[in-house]
Amino acid sequence: MLKKLLNEIRSGGTLEANQLAAKLGTTPKMVEALLEHLQRLGHIRPYATCGDGCAGCGLKDGCHTPQKAESLRLWQSK
Repeated sequence: MLKKLLNEIRSGGTLEANQLAAKLGTTPKMVEALLEHLQRLGHIRPYATCGDGCAGCGLKDGCHTPQKAESLRLWQSK
């Protein structure tokens, strides 16, 4: 399942835990655990803080408040 998740991440685009869980046939909590495991293995890393980069962010339409932005966890593959 780790390999499938990593392939989904590397295929590009923006996916949330619910979407990834549906694609992998598991739960969002399991996806979060797998993402943290992939981070520990060095395959992905947390995305740098958004700062003023909202103009180029794929999540800008869904992130309208500072509180929502703070609750987002973004990952990128290495």
